[in-house]
Amino acid sequence: MRARPDRPGPGQESVWDYPRPPALVPSDALVEVVLGGITVASTRRSLRVLETSHPPTYYLPAADFLAGVLMPVEGSTFCEWKGAASYFDLVAEGRSAPRAGWTYPTPTRGFEGLLDHVAVMPGLVDRCTVDGEVVRAQAGGFYGGWITDAVVGPFKGEPGTFGW
Repeated sequence: MRARPDRPGPGQESVWDYPRPPALVPSDALVEVVLGGITVASTRRSLRVLETSHPPTYYLPAADFLAGVLMPVEGSTFCEWKGAASYFDLVAEGRSAPRAGWTYPTPTRGFEGLLDHVAVMPGLVDRCTVDGEVVRAQAGGFYGGWITDAVVGPFKGEPGTFGW
């Protein structure tokens, strides 16, 4: 099935205009992560990874997470663009979100800016927000995209998108 991109409205971006290989773009939007009813990360210094057919993935500086929230865990995955990822459980107020965060300890060339930054799966925590808007998780459980009203799809991860 070939995707038919949705038409962006005023102030929106189409994920079909994002590049491949992906782009790394700074953002000064207020990005927050809530777990266990508390804000465990808050920043205006995030980085967005923009890749064709994917909603943006936000990477927050590790220093902008509360102390003790990021608990390293075993295992890794590999991204053809960014390199080997390491994972974190996020822990706060007696709540744990297993493998909800990841980082690239040695990002590949072109993605060096991701060093000391952590992405979060929005569907595994209480909520993630961008400038106060609650994020919707990218479908499929594998990708970490953050869907807001500022982006239009269709998005990879939804049923029927495996071959995109």
